[in-house]
Amino acid sequence: MDCVFCRIARGEIPARTVFQDEHLIAFDDIHPAAPVHVLIVPRKHISSLAGASEEDVLLLGRMLLAARDVARARGIEDKGYRVVANTGEHGGQEVFHCHLHVLGGMPLGRILPPR
Repeated sequence: MDCVFCRIARGEIPARTVFQDEHLIAFDDIHPAAPVHVLIVPRKHISSLAGASEEDVLLLGRMLLAARDVARARGIEDKGYRVVANTGEHGGQEVFHCHLHVLGGMPLGRILPPR
């Protein structure tokens, strides 16, 4: 694949890597929306969360645990953080390779109105 996240995962495009293993790579977002803004990207190309299949269950679970580990490593675990998966055009997805955003280091406010 020639998508930007596939190229980062293969080491063809440099990134400020936070974590990597055989399944995932996590790196700082180049346009951070918060003091901590890390992207967690599977090395396997999946176009979006909507494109994931049953065979991706373990990989998706690894991504969530990596989000927890990134928050812990960046010192935002105790005060809280947000994990976001933008999916599709209306969901705000800009790079069509499934990924998670880990955001924190400041109060993020509510997304949904209070009940």
